[in-house]
Amino acid sequence: MNSTTDSSATAGLWDRLTGIQTPPALWLVIVTGVVALLAVGPRPLWRLSRNAVTIAHEGGHGLLALLTGRRLDGIRLHSDTSGVTVSRGKPTGLGMILTAAAGYTAPSLLGLGGAALLSAHRITLLLWAATALLLAMLVMIRNAYGALTVVLSGAAFVLVSWLAPADVQAVFAYLVVWFLLLGGVRPVFELGAKRRHGGAPDSDADQLGRLTHVHPVAWLLLFHAVALCSLIGGGRWLLGL
Repeated sequence: MNSTTDSSATAGLWDRLTGIQTPPALWLVIVTGVVALLAVGPRPLWRLSRNAVTIAHEGGHGLLALLTGRRLDGIRLHSDTSGVTVSRGKPTGLGMILTAAAGYTAPSLLGLGGAALLSAHRITLLLWAATALLLAMLVMIRNAYGALTVVLSGAAFVLVSWLAPADVQAVFAYLVVWFLLLGGVRPVFELGAKRRHGGAPDSDADQLGRLTHVHPVAWLLLFHAVALCSLIGGGRWLLGL
C-alpha cells in the first residue's frame, strides 16, 4: 500500500512539474513587464532590485566555472549589490574566458530561457528550476548577507510555487522573467559609463581583454548584444508575437 501511494505521489509530482499551465491574459503579461521596468528604472528601486541581478551574475560565473572544470571556492554577495566569485584552475584558456564572460550575460540568458519555458506554458517547471538553481547557489555562498539574499529569494519561489493559486504563480513567473530580461540590460550600460570615467579597471570586460588580447570595448559590445537580443527575443515570446 505504501509503495503504491509513494508511486502515485511521485507520478503526481512529475505530472505537475512537466505539465502545461494556463498563461495569464495578455494585459497581465504587459502589466508585469511594466512593473519589471519600474523595478529596473528609478535608482532607489534599482538599488534594491539589483541584488537579484547580482545573484544571476555571480551564479553565471559559478556555473561556467564548474562546467569548464574549474574548482569553485565560493561566492560572496555584498550589500552594495556587488559580488565576487572565486574559482581555481588555469588562469588562462577557454575555461577562464567562458567563466569571465558568463557574468554580464547570465541574467539576460536566464531570462531568455525563462521566456522560452513560459512560451511553452511550463510555468511550474520554471518556478521549480529557479528554486533548484538558488538552492545550488546557496551551497557556495560564503558570507551572511549573500546567504540571506539567496534564502529570501528562494523562499519567495517556494512560497509562490507551493502555496499560491495558479494565476498568481503565472503572474509571478512572468514578472521574474521580464525582470531578468530588462535587468540584464542596465548593468552593461552602467559598466560602460564607469569605464568611460576611468572606473572599473578590473571589470569582467577588462579581464577578458587581458585574457584574449581583444579590446575590452569589444567585450562590452558583446554584452550589449546579448542583453538586447535576449530582451527582444524573450519579449516576443512573452507577448506571443
